Amino acid sequence: MLKELAVSADQMLAFETDCHIFDGCGFPAPGLHSFLFKPMFTVGGFEFNKPILLALVGTVLIVGFFWAAFNKAKVVPGKLQMVGEAGYDFVRRGVVYETLGKRDGEKYVPFVVALFFFVWVMNLWSVIPLAQFPVTSIFAFPLGLALVVYVTWVGLTFKKHGFVGAFKNFTGYDKSLGAVLPLVMVIELFSNLLVRPFTHAVRLFANMFAGHMLLVMFSIASWYLLNGIGIAYAAVSFTMTVVMIAFELFIQAVQAYVFVLLTCTYLQGALAEHH
Repeated sequence: MLKELAVSADQMLAFETDCHIFDGCGFPAPGLHSFLFKPMFTVGGFEFNKPILLALVGTVLIVGFFWAAFNKAKVVPGKLQMVGEAGYDFVRRGVVYETLGKRDGEKYVPFVVALFFFVWVMNLWSVIPLAQFPVTSIFAFPLGLALVVYVTWVGLTFKKHGFVGAFKNFTGYDKSLGAVLPLVMVIELFSNLLVRPFTHAVRLFANMFAGHMLLVMFSIASWYLLNGIGIAYAAVSFTMTVVMIAFELFIQAVQAYVFVLLTCTYLQGALAEHH
């Protein structure tokens, strides 16, 4: 089924590139086919496609950059080391220290830095020529990252508080609530253990999905209107494409920041003493 959808996506792409206004064809509106890719090759039943390639290339670039920046760190840093230090320090001081504090947060800095830059680069692929696709608009990627955070948070909660303490932490146990305590505990347990990882993933996914749809729509519209008197409208659509790219650059950074900020908030809740 997915293979058939991927083929239809390729056919739709060919239609989009050939179709103009006044040619007798309707506007080829973007849809879910914009997120389907024909496998490049298959290994042992595993299909290797464009989003996976972008994720792997992005990972190599991130690791390569930080290795090059800090492999031979100097007291007086060079340009590459300065950029690396600025990025690392932004996440460390602006996110981890602000949420967890310096004493508790220092050990989690590498984890949060890795998350931030991975999410950011996966988002950035949306506006990179030839790539032009945000990996995080495929739900499996933000869900996988959210599950990593979830397992870390739950494991840390049990380690810090033990089984009884963790149960109180997850349920928001507070005996001063009186008769409504059982209801509050059920709601908190459901919210923390079931809803939280889903919303953590959806927030990132939905923003990148919507942003990519808008970029695709205005890009296709620019090409579709590029015929006859439609050229004037094509210019407006192209201008909107440029505006949307600038806006996406901002949103991509914000979403990476929000993702790690929520991560630190969850970790802070795991480390906090329950009263």
